[in-house]
Amino acid sequence: MDLTTGTGAIPAPTHLPSEFLAYEAECRKTLKPLLTGLLDTAESAGWNRRTAASALMFLAAQHVTAALEAAKAG
Repeated sequence: MDLTTGTGAIPAPTHLPSEFLAYEAECRKTLKPLLTGLLDTAESAGWNRRTAASALMFLAAQHVTAALEAAKAG
């Protein structure tokens, strides 16, 4: 994946969402190297790795909250 353009393929899941534990584990395994690469890139740009990871956790939580609010509204 090219982090500067956001292009690249992420493989489709092989487990169904109803297979929650396997589905979640597969998603984590798939996203882990992308996250590592993003943190490496942020660190190379001069950001503290822990600060970048914290910012990503905040943004992820914000995304989940927005999705829940949208689901309630719609």
